[in-house]
Amino acid sequence: AYDAYRRFIQLFGKVALNIDDEHFDEHFESIKRNAGVKADVDLGTKELKEISELFLQVVHEQTGKAFPEDVYEQLEIAIKAVFGSWSGKRAVDYRREFNITKKMADGTAVNVVSMVFGNMGNDCATGVGFTRNPGTGENEMYGEYLINAQGEDVVAGIRTPKPVQEMQQEMPRLYKELVELRNKLENHYHEVQDYEYTIEKGVLYCLQTRNGKMNAVGMVRTSLEMVNEGLINKNQALLRINPDDLEQLLHPRLDPNNKAVPLAKGLSASPGAACGKCIFDADKAELLGQAGEKVILVREETKPEDIHGFFKSQGILTSRGGKTSHAAVVARGMGKACVAGAEGIAVDTKERRAVIGEQVLLEGDIITIDGSTGNVYLGELDTIEPEFSEELKGLLCWADEVARLKVMANADTPDAAKKAIEYGAMGIGLCRTERMFNDVDRLPIVVEMILANNKEAREVALSKLLPIQRSDFKAVFTTMAPRPVTVRLLDPPLHEFLPTESQLTDELKNLKQLHGTVKGVASLLSAIRLNQSNSADTPTSSPFDDMDEEMVNEVIAKKERMLQKVRELYEVNPMLGHRGVRLGITYPEIYTMQIRAVLEATAECMKEGIPVNSEIMIPQVVTSEELKRVKDIVEVTKKEVEQEYGIELKFEFGTMIEVVRACMRSTQLAKEAEFFSFGTNDLSQATFSFSREDAENKFLPLYNETGILQDNPFEVLDVEGVGQLMKMTVEWGRKSRPGLRVGICGEQGGHPGSIHFCNHIGLDYV
Repeated sequence: AYDAYRRFIQLFGKVALNIDDEHFDEHFESIKRNAGVKADVDLGTKELKEISELFLQVVHEQTGKAFPEDVYEQLEIAIKAVFGSWSGKRAVDYRREFNITKKMADGTAVNVVSMVFGNMGNDCATGVGFTRNPGTGENEMYGEYLINAQGEDVVAGIRTPKPVQEMQQEMPRLYKELVELRNKLENHYHEVQDYEYTIEKGVLYCLQTRNGKMNAVGMVRTSLEMVNEGLINKNQALLRINPDDLEQLLHPRLDPNNKAVPLAKGLSASPGAACGKCIFDADKAELLGQAGEKVILVREETKPEDIHGFFKSQGILTSRGGKTSHAAVVARGMGKACVAGAEGIAVDTKERRAVIGEQVLLEGDIITIDGSTGNVYLGELDTIEPEFSEELKGLLCWADEVARLKVMANADTPDAAKKAIEYGAMGIGLCRTERMFNDVDRLPIVVEMILANNKEAREVALSKLLPIQRSDFKAVFTTMAPRPVTVRLLDPPLHEFLPTESQLTDELKNLKQLHGTVKGVASLLSAIRLNQSNSADTPTSSPFDDMDEEMVNEVIAKKERMLQKVRELYEVNPMLGHRGVRLGITYPEIYTMQIRAVLEATAECMKEGIPVNSEIMIPQVVTSEELKRVKDIVEVTKKEVEQEYGIELKFEFGTMIEVVRACMRSTQLAKEAEFFSFGTNDLSQATFSFSREDAENKFLPLYNETGILQDNPFEVLDVEGVGQLMKMTVEWGRKSRPGLRVGICGEQGGHPGSIHFCNHIGLDYV
């Protein structure tokens, strides 16, 4: 009785009266030490009575009131405490973490039940169990129990419990009843159950049960096995799985036993875990990566020209940018871990270091990043490699049987295409041609094209890119055949392929200083040699004798031309500037080269009997006249390629829908385009008038926390605004072209709720 009483005082004091456990624990541990015992159950009546009296004093000291002895008063206080817990920090944080909105849940309930006691002797016990193993999904008795204890002892880890299998020897009859209870629960709920029980004087009581929380491995296995056992059908198996959880199976993850304290925290931009040396520039990251070293590319922010560093890095860490920043988008496309927007980290690329509070990370220091949580750790932590299990493959096959929407991938290389096929993609919905420009062997040619002063010079540079792009497209088409591949023509503004103005200014300053210093040293050495020639000493040669003055001047001149071009290309708002189809209209030779590369790759595949399925997509379209102009280029190029290869080409021509005006003119656009693809990243920015990186780093978290916006519109499709534009676009487009194929290739296409809406408005793929 005193054991139950002291437990009640402490639990009531903690839960209902908000008294910290430490105030009770210090008295409890003191009594145990004085009594010379380690386990709670070894305390006698005298000690338990003394503890109860001390606990009553704690309540009075902490609240200024005596412990309430009236049971109705206790009940009233307890009920109010449960209702009040809804607004507690832990509950609020939990709801925020799991996106539980007021519409989903706006309060809690209180259950009042009678008490049973597991601490009345050795014929009593308490335990917690799962009807199946929550870690592996194995169909087995899973759980722990304690003799002569209460449930809190198991849950709080106050005593080390025993595996439930040992109950078969200690309490064989009750173990048999527990097995029967477990089977009844699953047969009734048709779901894995997490249940708690108490045994009082040889009688088994089930205290509560709820659907068990399992990791992705366990959830996938139980889904398949429960179908095979006849407990659920295939549709139920698919619906019981949270799609977000499946990401655990696709990325390396940290060992769950990791207890390390994070050094910093950013945005969980691309899931998975990675560890390696801090490297502060893409060139060195590539060099070390090629040498077999594991590196983490650490930047203030990334640009397209850093892409080669991405390829050889284990993961990416940036101190600026949001979940849809360049680093985040590219990392996700590559399946690499990324933590973005870790603003507590001051990255100094010149000094090759990063400062986090008092901690300084130097280049070469080892860090671990967890893209699933946004945490950054010092040192190397153990990771677990992903396994694409047979169970998951089977589950995805079931999904394909009932799915209406097709799932396409973002991929720009044959390796990425192979990975997409492994993951069950039905095609490539977005192949970004600009990614192919950023490889080391292509970027200098692209720069040459940008620096060209006339069309003829640009065409010379583009003629060098043509065979490279044709080869790239052919490799991707071949890998994906017969699945469709949608190639988006060049989208970003040209200045993104050049260094920034500040970078070039610094480089020129350093080059000129170095040049002046070298010339001065060369003059000094020449004077010394002249003096030596007038003496008996033999003149000596200098490494500066071979310096090519013209070569140095040529490098400086090229940098100056590049700086001038960067200034010419400068735009106040590049997102709304000279990009996408506008580039193709003002520099038609660029799109002509890309279109020819796509069509020649298509022709070569067809000639070789490869069932190619290629599509050309135009970005940033505003008016049907833009589409007509580009379509004219396509038709002319198509005829030329058909004559050259002696074959009739088959491909499709479509447009991205990422500008509000394009939505409003979708009826006209559909007359030219055979398919639409919503670029919801840019469409969301245009609709909200938000810059996504500024919004995510400045005010969007506050908007989400205070309920001004329910979700981040760059992660979850804004159904009420952007979604209505999409719905209208689909309806109007199909009026002029019945059967118009429509998809989505923005970030939101991977969000379960957004996918549900896409299906609702009749999209064909995500």
